[in-house]
Amino acid sequence: MRGYDDDGYAIFKNVLDPELIAEADGHVRWLQERHPDRTGEDLSTELVAKDPFWVRLVSDDRLLDVAERFIGPDIALFASAYISKPPYTGKAVLWHQDGAFWPLDPMRVVTLWLAIDRSTPENGCLRVIPGSHKEDLHDVRERDDAGAVFGVESAVGVDESRAVDLVLEPGDVEVHHPNIMHGSNANESPHRRCGLTIRYIPTSTRITEEPLPFPSALLLRGEPGVNEYQPRPRYAPGEHYPFRGAENWS
Repeated sequence: MRGYDDDGYAIFKNVLDPELIAEADGHVRWLQERHPDRTGEDLSTELVAKDPFWVRLVSDDRLLDVAERFIGPDIALFASAYISKPPYTGKAVLWHQDGAFWPLDPMRVVTLWLAIDRSTPENGCLRVIPGSHKEDLHDVRERDDAGAVFGVESAVGVDESRAVDLVLEPGDVEVHHPNIMHGSNANESPHRRCGLTIRYIPTSTRITEEPLPFPSALLLRGEPGVNEYQPRPRYAPGEHYPFRGAENWS
């Protein structure tokens, strides 16, 4: 925890097993086939709560045990998104602080970034500015000239000489603070770079955006606290992505 307190991020190795990561890889490909209108960098919030495998993945006890170290035992999902950068054309993510965009009160939240693929500087790995989480949340500005995943960035400049590239293997998890400045470069390599972002909140943090419940709000562990939640989805063969244990979601 000291590294997280000092730097604003921490890395946990080999959190999930290769079998589950292989299922997650298949899930991304299945989602892209089901939603050809979406890029691999746009598989997100409104898809989550209706998808049994996605809910199974974000509620895995190994991930919740990591999250609990940062936000306590009563845990809800706020949001989740795959960011799957295709080879050669995967877009950059501009420097930003997550908390500048989120309807949460208080801003007590932690992001787990689960590596589905090997993540390296060559294929556009996550980059962070250590210690920047100690700054307040900054204003943001739009950028329509960058060809980035999100055309928005922090209005405060970044000294990129301080940036750290986070090299991750499949199954590794990076945890970061909502105030840390982070981003990623474009993928100019022949290798896809896919990760799943998972935004966990303590159930004492209120989601303030209406209408409620928020599309991806799910109670995952402990007491329900102050929010309304989506119901857990039921697995329907032929309608949902098949996975080990799917029968338990029927």
